[in-house]
Amino acid sequence: MNPKMMRNLLLAGSLAFSASALAVSSSISFGVTSGNHGPGADMLSNACAGCHGTHGSSVGSAPTISGMTEDYFLEAMEEYKNGERPATIMDRIARGYSDDEINAMAGWFAKKPFGRAAQAHDAEKAAKGERLHKKYCEKCHEDGGRLADGNSVLAGQSIPYLRYSMEDFLSEARHMPRKMKRRIGRLVKKEGNDGIEAVVQYYGSQQ
Repeated sequence: MNPKMMRNLLLAGSLAFSASALAVSSSISFGVTSGNHGPGADMLSNACAGCHGTHGSSVGSAPTISGMTEDYFLEAMEEYKNGERPATIMDRIARGYSDDEINAMAGWFAKKPFGRAAQAHDAEKAAKGERLHKKYCEKCHEDGGRLADGNSVLAGQSIPYLRYSMEDFLSEARHMPRKMKRRIGRLVKKEGNDGIEAVVQYYGSQQ
């Protein structure tokens, strides 16, 4: 089974819930304004639980978004809205929210602790991935990928999500920043796709 088919199957179970959440968010005013992270933000953010788990801590193929910095959340939602980031349904969901609602959700999720997924991983590949991370990735994704600081948290993200994110980057379906492109290019040239999988296993092993 190819990666894109697997990705679609992993997400299929949550699409109906997400579509319902989109319909609700489009028809109800939650009374949020810019900077308001109160009850309205709670209701908006709880609608994300079907894919992203309680409080944004995913237990499936969707990424964990709890603990995500406000800036990164806003950037991701803007890219989904504008069609700049590959999506199964997030592009449609993002367009259903106002800027104030997205700002409120960004603040709400940023205050939640990052919930790392408990998942099976290949210990041998993870050990190799740790070495590769230190060589190619640590400068931007510090502390083994645990620190966000303008980037997404990688340590503890779901392995399927990490895989299809890298697939999108490598196929150029998703824009890769110049520095990342240079470092990933070196990694792939030296280690091939096995190197990418090793790094994925390393991040997924951190629980």
